[in-house]
Amino acid sequence: MKINYQRLMEKEIAELEGKKPKLLLHSCCGPCSTAVIARLKPYFQLTVFFYNPNIFPQKEYLRRKEEQAGYLNKLDIPYLIGDYEPESFYRQIKGLENQPEGGSRCQECFKMRLYKTALVALAEGFEYFTTTLSVSPHKDSQVINLIGKEIENKYLGKIKYLPSDFKKAGGYQESVIISREVGMYRQDYCGCSFSIGERVNNVKNQL
Repeated sequence: MKINYQRLMEKEIAELEGKKPKLLLHSCCGPCSTAVIARLKPYFQLTVFFYNPNIFPQKEYLRRKEEQAGYLNKLDIPYLIGDYEPESFYRQIKGLENQPEGGSRCQECFKMRLYKTALVALAEGFEYFTTTLSVSPHKDSQVINLIGKEIENKYLGKIKYLPSDFKKAGGYQESVIISREVGMYRQDYCGCSFSIGERVNNVKNQL
């Protein structure tokens, strides 16, 4: 049975009762962050954490990082930039290189980025962490949220994971609209070298 993480997030926010705790938001890219920021900003003191060592090539990583930073500067939202360490990504997914997009390789990638976000949140005194990943219609929110909850349980309540399914209630469409309105670069593949191959295959299948 699938869990309604959108409803769980709404319940969690309602229980804040007007308080605005500090939340570290992992962002996979600028376009995905737009609608998520709009939804969370009224309820949390937001800081965005851009940590995506999976992105290939480095030129693409730098472009996405600059788009994210530029958007956050316009909104006057603080942010942190994680190290670009692609070797850590390849270590994380070793043995899963031939798995299909959306499978166990992607789960390991989610896990790597969410654990790093939680560790930074703990070190910097944040009360919550979450991620923009669930805004994408290509990402399994059930998997993402189970990883987030696993991390919360590991640290025994020292940091709370905010459940989410940001694609719900038109979240993904909202992210497309906002990013187009502000002229943001929108990539056409998830990020890693393997997803580039997936993109090529999808184009071939449409011919």
